[in-house]
Formats: sequence, C-alpha cells, structure tokens
Amino acid sequence: MKELTRVYLALLGGPVLLLTAYFAVPLDWLGPRHPVVSWVLFGTLLALLGTGLLGEARRQVLGRPGRPVPVIVMLLCGALVVFAGAYLAMSKQPGELEGLNTKIDALYFTVITMATVGYGDIHPAGQVARVVVMLQLLYTVVFLTTGVTALSRQVRTRTIRRARGGE
Repeated sequence: MKELTRVYLALLGGPVLLLTAYFAVPLDWLGPRHPVVSWVLFGTLLALLGTGLLGEARRQVLGRPGRPVPVIVMLLCGALVVFAGAYLAMSKQPGELEGLNTKIDALYFTVITMATVGYGDIHPAGQVARVVVMLQLLYTVVFLTTGVTALSRQVRTRTIRRARGGE
C-alpha cells in the first residue's frame, strides 16, 4: 500500500512540480537575445526526454521490472513544458507566432498541438515556428505513441497477473 501511495504521489506531484517550475522560473532570457543557448537547451532537453521515453519503452518490451507509469508521465509532461518554453521564446521574435503572448498561451498552444487539434487562434506564421510545430507533431506521434504503448503494456501485464492471482 505504501508503494502504491508513492506511485500516485509521483503521478500527481511530478507534473504539478514541472508546471509550477514552468510558471515560476523566468524564461525571459530565452529567445532572440540568446538564440544559440535557447536552441542548444531545446535540443538537449528533447533528446534527453526522448532517450528516457525510449528507454522506458525498451524496459517494457524486454519485460524488465520497474514502475514505468510515473516515469513516462513525467517525461511526457517534461516534453510539454519544453515545447511551451520554446514557443514562448519564439513568440518574442516578431512574425513567428501570432496570438501567443503569455506562458498560458504557450502551454495552451502546446497542448492543442500535442493533441493535434489546432484551433487557429494561435498559429505559426514564421518559418522557424512552423518547423518547431512540425517537430512537435512528429515528436508527439513517435514519443507519445511509444509512451502510451509502454503504459498500456504495463496495464495489460498487471491485469493478466491479477486475473491469474499472481499479484
């Protein structure tokens, strides 16, 4: 029971901490004033998150023990925050993102893009913004699918074990 409580706390607390950090940490230094640092940070964080997601998926495919659900949820929330930060930074460059002015706008646009819905109120107008939106869509398709597949495999495995009386 204690382990289950820790898992649920991680599932809820991790994303809350990430979002709190996103809103609390000043991101004004990102963007046109420091483009190299911004792009290196963006690329590095996405690579780390992607590597983590693929590692967790690999663990599931190989049947290795662990608690992938909180890890995968954290990694996916991390990608959400990284893309929101990138969009916020790009919005400082005139003509890149129309209608994106605040951290909430950036998070909203990221969630809408991740869900592949797109409302049109915020849209990429510049070439760089369009490239990053396409990158996010591809990233979402690959890594979100990988994460969801690993999670569903974990749930299915546990359900089968419980049905057989193994847990």
